[in-house]
Amino acid sequence: MTSPYIEKEVDGDKSSDVVWHQASVSHQDHCQLNGHKAAVLWFTGLSGSGKSTVANAVDLMLFQHKAKTYVLDGDNVRHGLNGDLGFSDKDRVENIRRVGEVSKLFADAGLLVSTAFISPFVADREMVRSQLPEGQFIEVFIDTPLAVCESRDPKGLYKKARAGEIKNFTGIDSAYEKPENPEIHVQTDQKSIQACAQQVIDYLKQNEYL
Repeated sequence: MTSPYIEKEVDGDKSSDVVWHQASVSHQDHCQLNGHKAAVLWFTGLSGSGKSTVANAVDLMLFQHKAKTYVLDGDNVRHGLNGDLGFSDKDRVENIRRVGEVSKLFADAGLLVSTAFISPFVADREMVRSQLPEGQFIEVFIDTPLAVCESRDPKGLYKKARAGEIKNFTGIDSAYEKPENPEIHVQTDQKSIQACAQQVIDYLKQNEYL
C-alpha cells in the first residue's frame, strides 16, 4: 500500500532520481500493531509557557495507555540534528522544517509524536501541517501571557534578553504569531500541568486517536 507520507512534489533542488522507498511494513500495519492512530502533537508557545512540561506530562499519560510515543524537544534537537542552527528568522524556519520532516517519519511509523518548539511563525507551522495527511497535525497552543512566562524565566533567558545579551528572542525583539485556530488551546496560567495534559488526552480520546 502506498505510504500517505510520500512527498507531495519534487522541487527544483531535488534530483528526480530520488524516490520514496516503499517499506514492507506499511503505515497502516504499524498503527494496527500499536493499537492507535498516528499523529503529530505540535506544542507551540513562548519560552517558559510550559510546552515541554505539558508535552512530557502528555507523553507519560500516553505511555500509561500503552501508546507508542516520542517527544521531540526544542533544546534536545538543537544538541544534535539542529546543532548548526542559530536563532535568526532564517535559522528558525530551517529548524522547524527539519523537525517537521523528522515528525513526519515518526508518524509514518505509527507513533503519537509530540514536538515542543516555540515555532513562532504561522507559515512554518502550516508548512508542517501541509506535509502530513489530513487530521494528523494537531496544533496545541500553550497560551501563556508573556508576563507570566517572563516571571517564570526557568533558564534566565528573558533576563538576558532584556539586558541585550540575547538577540532575536521571541516575545522581546522577535515576533510570535499566535495560532488562529489551534486544535487544542491550553492555558497553563489557569490550570495545573496535570489538568492541561488531561485536556490533550481528552481531545485524543474524543477524536478516536486512542
